[in-house]
Amino acid sequence: MENQQTTSTAPFQNRIDLTRLNSAVEAIKKEIRKIIIGQDEMIELLLIALLAEGHVLLEGVPGTAKTLTAKLLAKTISSGFGRIQFTPDLMPSDVIGTSVYNFKTSEFEFKKGPIFSNIILIDEINRSPAKTQAALFEVMEESQITVDGVSYQLNKPFFVMGTQNPIEHEGTYRLPEAQLDRFLFKICISYPTKEQELLILSTHQQRESITDLNAIAQVLNVERLLEFQHACKQVLVEDKLLCFIVDIINKTRVSPDLYLGASTRASIYLLNAAKACAAIRGRDFVTPDDIIFVLKPILRHRMMLTPEKEMEGLKTDDIIDQLLKSIEIPR
Repeated sequence: MENQQTTSTAPFQNRIDLTRLNSAVEAIKKEIRKIIIGQDEMIELLLIALLAEGHVLLEGVPGTAKTLTAKLLAKTISSGFGRIQFTPDLMPSDVIGTSVYNFKTSEFEFKKGPIFSNIILIDEINRSPAKTQAALFEVMEESQITVDGVSYQLNKPFFVMGTQNPIEHEGTYRLPEAQLDRFLFKICISYPTKEQELLILSTHQQRESITDLNAIAQVLNVERLLEFQHACKQVLVEDKLLCFIVDIINKTRVSPDLYLGASTRASIYLLNAAKACAAIRGRDFVTPDDIIFVLKPILRHRMMLTPEKEMEGLKTDDIIDQLLKSIEIPR
């Protein structure tokens, strides 16, 4: 009797074990959803940024839970958390720290500012002038502070979440392009749907406090988070997808609709974010869909429209859609 050939039905195995990472991501989402309703994409992008070691700018009108979401995410991680309320009179030393004279030792000692933590929430980041914003340049890019010629390294992980209101302009300052480029994502938060808002009201009526952070459990510690960040760096990206990223970035630089295109930092951030996106979706390899998912949050704050396109009422997201249609997506 001839031996019959059987087709292998063994399940696909990743090169990297992402089981614990995926379990932690789902647990964090579950904790945040105890209070935040209808912002699943925002939550996923925040987790991608955290795993990709990037910073996030949250933009939305007042009352869309920007600050609350940032606080909830920090609560799920057993690490240092700092909050800085930016105001027009805030000085750089109020953020990074300052040297203070010690009368006992007759020497100056550096007193660290609130930026020396793991997860930093900067509320209303556009309310401080350029001098204070400049204090964030070095720390956001290099995770270090230089004061009086001495550099101080910040502990990892280091994750900045800034919030701003796109509508109110009185008493605000536009963020410098160099600072905007240091944010991995700009996440625009929209209003909830009618059904979601009804659910928000029903849930709020059942709770004593909408900001009861005691209901949020800690899911991750620092050591495990650093392990997950390292795992994301090992995710495989094929050469054709590297070319896809380069084609997208180059299109922004030659587009007649744009006054300013994306930087090389945008290419690197797009690669890192796509890897983290693939990892939280349970894959150790990147697909074009991962790149497309993180494309708008990465590019929307790095591009400047020409005055003509602004007068037409176009947004950077519209230009990104047009650019994407002009590029062949690898499969």
